[in-house]
Amino acid sequence: RPPPPSDVPQKQNQKFVRKLQQLQSLLDTNGYASSSYSSKKFNLRRDHLLEDSYRIIMSSSAKTLRAKHIHVTWDQEEGLDYGGPQREFFFKLSRHLFNPYYGLFEYTSHGAYTVQISRFSSQIEDSLQWFRFAGRVIGYSIIQNNLLDVFFARHFYKSLLGIPYAVSDVEALDIAFYNSLKYVLDDDPTPLELTFTVTEESFGELVEKELKPGGAKIPVTNNNKKHYIDLMVQWKLCHGVQQQIEALVNGLKEMIPLEYLRTFDAQEFEWVIAGTPEIDMEDWKANTQYWGGYSATHLVIKYFWEAIESFTDEQKLRFLQFVTGTSSIPYEGFKALRGSSQQLQKFTIDRHTGSLSSLPIAHTCFNRVDIPLYRSKDEMKEKILFAILETDSFENA
Repeated sequence: RPPPPSDVPQKQNQKFVRKLQQLQSLLDTNGYASSSYSSKKFNLRRDHLLEDSYRIIMSSSAKTLRAKHIHVTWDQEEGLDYGGPQREFFFKLSRHLFNPYYGLFEYTSHGAYTVQISRFSSQIEDSLQWFRFAGRVIGYSIIQNNLLDVFFARHFYKSLLGIPYAVSDVEALDIAFYNSLKYVLDDDPTPLELTFTVTEESFGELVEKELKPGGAKIPVTNNNKKHYIDLMVQWKLCHGVQQQIEALVNGLKEMIPLEYLRTFDAQEFEWVIAGTPEIDMEDWKANTQYWGGYSATHLVIKYFWEAIESFTDEQKLRFLQFVTGTSSIPYEGFKALRGSSQQLQKFTIDRHTGSLSSLPIAHTCFNRVDIPLYRSKDEMKEKILFAILETDSFENA
């Protein structure tokens, strides 16, 4: 998982922010999402989100998608798109598209949060078109200044940016494979009698494949072991998925020229796409504003923060998604939350004038939640949890 901004050295933080500003300047100067006369309309069905999104995005020219702001409506739901439904669209689309359940991607290891392209994805009908679609979605989210709810393996970002792989990229994926390469790198490989070949499974049988032409006749020595390791890393990360990588990169560069993005390293590009899931409670509190007679010292607000701080990390993220439309947090922290018209919009708590039996109401377009005058932390916690677990629409936005 990416570290929270507070864990990043200040100089690196400032460097990254300058790169973000440079990217935004390039997009603005070249007319990305600049059309003030029309918008690209997305009317979506919640139970067919993936299919509807694919149909709209893949039937539209990249030029049209690049130039227009996106306007999202959910079928048979009220709720004007001042940013809330748009953020929810990217959030939920990414949760579907990159979910290993659908077969295009897989978890990097058991219990991992990160995903990579599945080696079985070629069995899916029109898989290369789906990967091109995935690339367009990544580029589209950057243009529209929205975050995706997905974290890829580090080598995936390198694939998108054209950055060479390193031995360390396989460590989190296969520790035994990594240790074997490290042994070759640190010691004399001659006694191992290795050649420039690798054994892989093909149609249920193990076959030997050359890493380079004539590799079966080339022994690995101290003089050529670095080249051998580079080829082994390339094989480990790309075998069975090279066409999928190329299709995804093609989709991305249809939306944004890759040279716009290559100022970022792999870690930074992860932040560009997904922000950080870490929640800094002090940062959240410092960048919250209060309306309707509430203040930081009001007893109800004291109950509110005590309830939030008692939540699990997952519950905190679900509540954030309930109020803002996404559980992703901008790299710069809560001060960079955006609302209507993509302008900066602080997290806001307003007083709900309804009865104490009322649930909190979210206005995702404005990053605002209306809270009744609950009488205790426990009541606050119960009502919030019920709201975030039971509510899944923008009828109140």
